[in-house]
Amino acid sequence: MGLFDKLFGKKQQQESLDQGLQKTREGFLGKITKAIAGKSTVDEEVLDDLENALVSADVGVETTVKIIDQIEKRVAKDKYLNVSELNRILKEEITTLLVSAPEDTNYINYELPQGYKPHVILVVGVNGVGKTTTIGKLAHNFSMAGKSVLLGAADTFRAAAVDQLTIWSERTNVPIVKKEMGSDPASVAYDTIISGIARNSDVILIDTAGRLHNKLHLMDELTKIKRVIQKVIPDAPHEVLLVLDGSTGQNALEQARHFTAATDVTALAITKLDGTAKGGVVLAIANQFSIPVKFIGVGEKATDLLVFDKHQFVDGLFEL
Repeated sequence: MGLFDKLFGKKQQQESLDQGLQKTREGFLGKITKAIAGKSTVDEEVLDDLENALVSADVGVETTVKIIDQIEKRVAKDKYLNVSELNRILKEEITTLLVSAPEDTNYINYELPQGYKPHVILVVGVNGVGKTTTIGKLAHNFSMAGKSVLLGAADTFRAAAVDQLTIWSERTNVPIVKKEMGSDPASVAYDTIISGIARNSDVILIDTAGRLHNKLHLMDELTKIKRVIQKVIPDAPHEVLLVLDGSTGQNALEQARHFTAATDVTALAITKLDGTAKGGVVLAIANQFSIPVKFIGVGEKATDLLVFDKHQFVDGLFEL
């Protein structure tokens, strides 16, 4: 067994996930257990209590309504439903709601989708969500998977962003393309693509500015970055990855609304799930935007940025 297998094996990922979701699991299951305590069948009162429990666990109203509707249909169909079966059914319905990326476009074990090289990932998200740290962790993990990686520091509006990405570049021994603060972000992105082709890089990760106060400006900036990238690689970027802070709960939903309106987000990375009881927001985000979650952060280590597996995630929510 190689080092990569030890770091990213299924068992190790499940252990990291179980530890990272501890706070969410305790709060989530605690609310559900309280909702059905003392009941023998799933009746209207149980469903009302369950609905309140899901909403308070940051699953969100819209997603909660979908889950409850499906359970009501199953109760009506089966006529009698014991509460002991409720967790199993709830797991099934939640798993169904989560959007799965097609296997050939997912990053299973940090493998890259086939068909193009370099694989260009444009990373977006507001300041403070862990965007730059997520890029650094991605660089580390792709490198551990044997991929050659290049970083592009196109968040030129914050000196700290360039400095932080430079630290990750040095830590992971991954090259970086950067310019002085205030430079045109699109020119940094363009130079990164040119450099990546020259280096024969497998994957290029481009950081972008995380500003939401002016959505139109954000849209124009991201559109310009895409346009200059496509002058070199017409079908790039191959992924637009939106990073959201899971610990902010419903605020993460609002951020997702802004960014999906500003650009064509193709995938989500949800960070900081280990420090919060609000991990239920993953369900709300994935369901409401029909965008696959591809990475989740459940700890400080680079290997705690996991490739999202909805079955593992739901097991992590329910299994003590």
